[in-house]
Amino acid sequence: MKILMVCLGNICRSPLAEGILQHKANEAGLDWEVDSAGTGNYHIGSQPHPLSQKVARMNGIDISTQCTRQFVKEDMVAFDKIYVMDAGNYNDVRRMSGSLWDETKTDLLLNELYPGENRGVPDPWYETEEAYHKVFTMISDACDMIISKYSIGQ
Repeated sequence: MKILMVCLGNICRSPLAEGILQHKANEAGLDWEVDSAGTGNYHIGSQPHPLSQKVARMNGIDISTQCTRQFVKEDMVAFDKIYVMDAGNYNDVRRMSGSLWDETKTDLLLNELYPGENRGVPDPWYETEEAYHKVFTMISDACDMIISKYSIGQ
């Protein structure tokens, strides 16, 4: 299983989602590959935001070796499932995918917890550390559902 997590800059939310889901998949003994990307090109080549790294580390997950990248349309073919953090990311991924767009493999991450509600994971970029903790918890809860949903039969 190959899963891509996508947010705007690939600096706060999607690196957390990548790290959390990969950690949970490894703990569950699943041979999954998790990656992340941003729809914007603001931070290409950077490490995740220091507060994302700190909050992940506080939860036993090291995301410091991740390197930000931009979503490319070929990601639509390369991954089995693509989770986006909010409706804006969803629309950007659809637009950027062009003729490769596949609605069946793309969804908002929080739809795993709240099916069909299209809730977004808030961007903590301009917020305090507390917001990063809240985002971590939201993403972690959604990742628990993903593990439960897709690990059956593996």
